[in-house]
Amino acid sequence: MNWALFAILISALAFIVAGYFYRWVSKLPVAEGPLRHVGMLIRKGAFAFLKREYRILAIFVGVVALLLVLFFPIPFWMGSILENLGMAAAYILGSVLSALAGVIGISIATIANVRAATAARQGLAPSYMAGFRGGAVMGMAVVGSSLFGAAVLYLLTSDPNIVLAFSFGASSLALFAKAGGGIFTKTADIAADLTGKVELGIPEDDPRNPAVIADNVGDNVGDVAGMGADLFDSNIAAIAAAMVIALPLGQVDLLFCFGALGLLASIIGVLTARVGKKGNPGAALNRGTYLTCGIFAVLTFVASMIYHFDLRLWGATVVGMVAGVVIGLTSDYFTGDNRKPVARVAHACESGPAFTILSGISYGLISALPSLAGIGAAALIAFKLCEPMGAGYAMLGVSMSAIGMLAIVGMIISNDAYGPIVDNARGVAEMGGLGEEVLKITDELDAAGNTSKAITKGFAIGAAGLTVIALLGAFREIVYNATGQTLVFDMMDPLIFFGMLIGAAIPAVFAAMLMMGVNRNSQKMVAEIHRQFNTIPGLKEGKQGVLPDYDRCIDIATVGAVRELIPAGLMAIVATLVVGFIGGVAAVGGFLAGNIVSGLLLAMLMSNAGGLWDNAKKYIEAGHCGGKGSPAHKAAVIGDTVGDPFKDTAGPSLNTQVTVVSLVSSLAAALFIAISIF
Repeated sequence: MNWALFAILISALAFIVAGYFYRWVSKLPVAEGPLRHVGMLIRKGAFAFLKREYRILAIFVGVVALLLVLFFPIPFWMGSILENLGMAAAYILGSVLSALAGVIGISIATIANVRAATAARQGLAPSYMAGFRGGAVMGMAVVGSSLFGAAVLYLLTSDPNIVLAFSFGASSLALFAKAGGGIFTKTADIAADLTGKVELGIPEDDPRNPAVIADNVGDNVGDVAGMGADLFDSNIAAIAAAMVIALPLGQVDLLFCFGALGLLASIIGVLTARVGKKGNPGAALNRGTYLTCGIFAVLTFVASMIYHFDLRLWGATVVGMVAGVVIGLTSDYFTGDNRKPVARVAHACESGPAFTILSGISYGLISALPSLAGIGAAALIAFKLCEPMGAGYAMLGVSMSAIGMLAIVGMIISNDAYGPIVDNARGVAEMGGLGEEVLKITDELDAAGNTSKAITKGFAIGAAGLTVIALLGAFREIVYNATGQTLVFDMMDPLIFFGMLIGAAIPAVFAAMLMMGVNRNSQKMVAEIHRQFNTIPGLKEGKQGVLPDYDRCIDIATVGAVRELIPAGLMAIVATLVVGFIGGVAAVGGFLAGNIVSGLLLAMLMSNAGGLWDNAKKYIEAGHCGGKGSPAHKAAVIGDTVGDPFKDTAGPSLNTQVTVVSLVSSLAAALFIAISIF
């Protein structure tokens, strides 16, 4: 059976489902009054940012494509320029599809938000369905396009290097999209919270606050467009790494078979997702994930039996999938609003902001252990399970565990995009004056969305972890093919140790650059909010007909994000090349090992600590520890403010950074072999 063609057909089915959900959501009614106008402001602001961001990134993509034509995989004067042109074309295609994932996500999210808010007047279940099916459009489109692109390129070229270039295009654009969107969303969120909740004591989405529209725009450009590009990148990177290892072993059919069946399982999962009238939306999201996992495990087992794929490889795939669930459960425990860590941090808030920060970071650090242990255990079990099959199969087992973790990514993205949609729904419901009952429903959906986002961020980080271990194996395979020598990671080798230390430092610098960008821009927006409250008569008092200048805050966030998004990502890429040209492939091997460990640790810490602070704030707002307006609430808002760039800017961008430097290393391996000082 031609499994690459089967993957293309399943991708086409995913596009059909996405189109059906898009039409279904679009036909839902929108409440009369200001709701539609608020929704249009958010949609307009999101697309304005995206247009500006992509204009800058188009220049970056053009420059990188030119460099690929000139130098990759080897300088064109030393080989065939046609191969270099193919790499550049694949890179551009990956970039375009990654950008398209963001456009699709923004398009549906800014339609679904006002419809989910309107549907909440009829109850929790209709509002949940509007939010979830809006998110499912993103899930189906992202996974369908990544699998479709990989299968088409393989059928046309049978060259894993072309798929690596395609993956690099997706990863590099995702890196900048996630960083830019994260800076935008947290600039607005922090400024709105500090001036509104802490200083003035007004509600979260009070229309008097000039930053509230920018805050809602940020949910879309950061959590929808950015995360969509991020998981698009992880999915295609896992396929590319596995293909490099699988091709010499004649196992590429297995990749497309399991990838297509994973997408099919996700399609079944999103089509059957439901919640009862008084059901628990968080439990419904988790049920959908578990159902998809079960369907995937059964489908791949049956396919393995019928088509005689080795069951050891199936076992390695299932191990990766189970590790993804474990990481999700860990994130749920440390960030869920019904769990002990959130309650304990909320009680710590009664003693002041310092204890809020200390307790949150402590739990964030603890949460990294089970997640990293899960990634390590999955890689170890998969390696040992497939090692008896012969040379090369151990690393194929690790790459298949990454495929397994990402097999249900269609459902994961659907859950993730649900989060910002219902978050927006809560905001537009308050600004549209839909009443307390609607706010109560959207708050419940939003709390489930916060936990869902924390789980999916943990999942994305875990998936990146297994993917980059597979990419490390792919890098070693490329070096072996070029030199005939196996790269051994000996810590006593000074070149490897040098690379490892530099690699470990890069994620910390990268995260710091992004958070400093948020810090600088938030200060500018806070000053602008103060200016408007002080100079616009009647704004602070809420006088009828007096509105703030929302566009000014959107512009501050947009300009600041676009200015800050390039330097951090470029620093990581340049550092990889510098290490390679100084120490060669040995130093790069150490660099990747250090970067992976440091990057995953920081990403887990930031993602879980940020989610914990966010839900501790919501726990207090639900009436615990003094409720809204209490000293504990103000301390929790400060904790959430610190956690915002942790969980939505630096944390989720780190897993993309790790993937990007791994792909750069693989693509530039031939150059490092030819040119290095030591």
